[in-house]
Amino acid sequence: MSRALIEYVAPWLLDHPEDLEINEVDGDDALILELTVHPEDMGKIIGKRGRIIHALRSLARAGSGRGERPILVEVSD
Repeated sequence: MSRALIEYVAPWLLDHPEDLEINEVDGDDALILELTVHPEDMGKIIGKRGRIIHALRSLARAGSGRGERPILVEVSD
């Protein structure tokens, strides 16, 4: 569910949405969604003072159910 939210919202924030890649990585106690974007879009996905990435992380947390593993969103270069 959370991956679908990120897949829906993130392209609207980017100039190059076709370069968006979302990889799922199994962490020890959480599922990690790694976002890879075009280099020019790095500032847009992070936002001023990290507000955009913080909002995406909040969406991912809200989209996961209570019984599910926590979901973390990271941006990789």
